[in-house]
Amino acid sequence: MGTPYDVVAQESLLTILVYRGGTLASAGHNHVIASHDLGGTVYVPADPMRASFELHLPVATLTVDEAALRAQQVSADFPADVSESARAGTRRNMLGAALLDAEHSPEIVLRALRMQKSADAGMLARVQCMVRGQVRTLAVPVRYERGDDELIVSGALPLRQTDLGLAPFSAMLGALQVQDEMRVSFRIVAKGAIKTKLSGTP
Repeated sequence: MGTPYDVVAQESLLTILVYRGGTLASAGHNHVIASHDLGGTVYVPADPMRASFELHLPVATLTVDEAALRAQQVSADFPADVSESARAGTRRNMLGAALLDAEHSPEIVLRALRMQKSADAGMLARVQCMVRGQVRTLAVPVRYERGDDELIVSGALPLRQTDLGLAPFSAMLGALQVQDEMRVSFRIVAKGAIKTKLSGTP
C-alpha cells in the first residue's frame, strides 16, 4: 500500500465557493463554506502514481462565511458584510434534509480509485465520492509536495452540485437560488502515521 500519512485536520483546509443566482440574486449572498475537520490516511508507495487515500469530511462541522476566509477572497463578489442571520440560514439549509441531510448522512467519504498524469505535468486523481449515500466518480487535479515525514496535497476545481446527486437550493419559484457550479479548493497536510501515533497527536 505504501507509506501511510495521517491527515492533520488542524493544518488542512477545504473551501467551497457557492454563488447566488436567480432573478432575485441581489437579495442573496455568495458564500464560503469550509471544513477544518478532514480526517483519513494517504498511502504513498515508491511509485506515486499508485498512491491511494481515504478521506472523511464530517458535514456537521462545516462552517459558513468565516470572516478570515471571506477576507482572503480577492473578488468583490465576497464582501465582508454577511449578517449572522444570513450565515445561520445558509448553514441550516445546507445541513437540512433537502441538501446534505446531516442527520442521516453525517460525513462525506472520498476514496482514490486511481491516479493519472495530467496535461499540465500534475496528477489527476479519480475519486469515488459518497455524499448522502450516493456514490459518484470525480476527476480531481492534485499537486503534492513530499518531505521526510510530511505530505502536502493541494488542488482546485469547479464542481457542480448535480454531479454529486444534489439539487441546488432554490426558493420563491427559482427567483432566489444557488448556482449549480461551485469552486472547490483544498490543501491537505498529512504526516507520517507511525510518528504521529507515537507523539500522541490525534
